[in-house]
Amino acid sequence: MPLYEIRCEAQHDTEVNIPLAQADDPVACPECGTAARRRISSPRIGRGNDPRARLIESTQATAHQPGVVDAIPASGNRRPTPVSRDPRHAKLPRP
Repeated sequence: MPLYEIRCEAQHDTEVNIPLAQADDPVACPECGTAARRRISSPRIGRGNDPRARLIESTQATAHQPGVVDAIPASGNRRPTPVSRDPRHAKLPRP
């Protein structure tokens, strides 16, 4: 059943589920009971279980609600910095 946005004459915005066959019928506002009209809005399309979609959704979620770190990450997961034995690399400037 599609989800439609409606707005009544009193400017109440609401989302309602209406069967597709009844989409053109008049709708009463759930808040005040006056006649409401459907609004043009973006479709509510699910992204499914795609890993890329999950990454996008988690990135968007952390933009507004970042994860809180409560401990310093373990140092055992770090790889040692590789050391080059090439004599040409010894002449390069060090950071």
